[in-house]
Amino acid sequence: MKSYMAKGETVERSWYVVDATDMVLGRLSSQVAAILRGKHKPIFTPHVDCGDHVIIINAEKVRLTGKKLDQKTHIHHTGFPGGIREVNYRTLLQTKPEFAVYESIRRMMPKGPLGDKMLKKLRVYAGPNHNHEAQQPEMLELK
Repeated sequence: MKSYMAKGETVERSWYVVDATDMVLGRLSSQVAAILRGKHKPIFTPHVDCGDHVIIINAEKVRLTGKKLDQKTHIHHTGFPGGIREVNYRTLLQTKPEFAVYESIRRMMPKGPLGDKMLKKLRVYAGPNHNHEAQQPEMLELK
């Protein structure tokens, strides 16, 4: 038996649109991260970018379960002394819903240059409109 190793330049990439309306943020993120990585394909190779392009629409309508809206916080540091900033997800989803979804997916991707390359195939939009009709994306139903 021989093992098949995909080559990055020969991988065919598809475009998918995912509607995030009433989807749980963590489940959406994990499934989209697997598609971006290419784990849904039989030619998956861990050290090659085999993934597809994903467009997420209606990011503002994503939901969190339990008390996460008020208890879960997004923390970042400005780089200055005492510059830690903390915001709960209720506020984050009202002000920057695209960032909340993007950041959730980014943290599930591999770290390093390969993960950065895979993440460039993700587009997140707060509303129902996107400007990628020319790529003829197909709707993808996630469970």
